[in-house]
Amino acid sequence: MKTTHIILIAAIAVAIGIIIVSAGDASTYVTFDQAYELASDGKDKKIHVVGTLKRNEFGDIVGIKPTADKISFTFIMVDESGKEQTVFYNNPVPPDFARSENIVVIGSYQEELFIADNILMKCPSKYQEDEIQAGVN
Repeated sequence: MKTTHIILIAAIAVAIGIIIVSAGDASTYVTFDQAYELASDGKDKKIHVVGTLKRNEFGDIVGIKPTADKISFTFIMVDESGKEQTVFYNNPVPPDFARSENIVVIGSYQEELFIADNILMKCPSKYQEDEIQAGVN
């Protein structure tokens, strides 16, 4: 075999190895109940939960409570199954947090509290077209 063939085979083997390792690290979204079950079973892997901020009957967000030192905060999140859960985040409130449409928290349970290591937010797009209603003459 030529040296170039050996190098090519080695590069393909490395690429396959990287794909296998990264596929094992990929996670799916779960509900808070599923996340709690995973934590109860002793799984210490970071869990992704998707949901929205809790709102009152007027559509106002409720449950965001910064700590006294304003370095961290808790909030109430509602997952896709409708379960409400208090989430603790050990960083200041992100800008536009209250404007987000969906939130993904990445973390794990510690007793009855979900501790978020990271928060991903989907905010309304400024490029989204508003619904245009055509008038009939």
